[in-house]
Amino acid sequence: MTDLTPPILSDDALHQLLAEDVPFGDLTTESLGIGAQPGGIRFFARDPMVVCGVEEAARMFALCGAEAKPQVASGTEAAPETLLLEAQGRADALHRGWKTAQTLMEWCGGIASSAAAIVAAARRGYPNAMVAGTRKNVPGNRRLAVKAFKAGGAVMHRNGLSETLLIFAEHRQFLDDEAPAETLAKLRRQCPEKRVVVEVGSPQEALRWADTDVLQLEKFSPEQVAETVAALAERGSRAVIGAAGGINAKNAEAYARAGARLLVTTAPHLAPPRDVQVRFTRPAA
Repeated sequence: MTDLTPPILSDDALHQLLAEDVPFGDLTTESLGIGAQPGGIRFFARDPMVVCGVEEAARMFALCGAEAKPQVASGTEAAPETLLLEAQGRADALHRGWKTAQTLMEWCGGIASSAAAIVAAARRGYPNAMVAGTRKNVPGNRRLAVKAFKAGGAVMHRNGLSETLLIFAEHRQFLDDEAPAETLAKLRRQCPEKRVVVEVGSPQEALRWADTDVLQLEKFSPEQVAETVAALAERGSRAVIGAAGGINAKNAEAYARAGARLLVTTAPHLAPPRDVQVRFTRPAA
């Protein structure tokens, strides 16, 4: 069995996920009178995937009263038919954990696999390119989404509004005629340990904010990124160039080749789940 990191969700949070699916007991299993019978359940990758969420799934089965044995860790690349997790216990415990654990692993695996594909594409364009996931997760699921992005080799763009300085146009419209130099000086004085990120929507805006720490080019084409990178170099700007807006596995290589060193993406949040197959077993009589 592979060494695993602890689940990132608390037992209370996992209990809530289970209770959502089984709020008043499992009517079918109870009505059939099979709950006390011993059995097993095994989870296999049906699709090629980057595994994620196996630790949480295993803990769910433990909370249901079964003995779970994960076979791989989150972040593992799994081929079809790879055994991911197995559990033994009473039939009622196995049925209680089944769908919630399966769905969690499929959803997390979809995000992780998509993130990994974007990272691979970006690094074909520039070996040290970084892919960063946005915070546009389904509300309430950020901890799992963050885990899935990291399992795919990405980092997080920002986990929330409390930790980063990112100036959008929507902020700047409240600054009246304040000069970029004045804004940057104020933020560096207020938050001396933070880098200042500015999102811009045109090459002209990029040059205006060339003295920031990170320039985030929103919805630029790869050609516009290359032109802007060249113009900033002539200006002597030392800003790290990020590209955002529509970044995915099909275009990440082009953006990295154009000079974007940070690719900010929402695409993995919208990725289809990876199929996880479930097989029940019953001891021979």
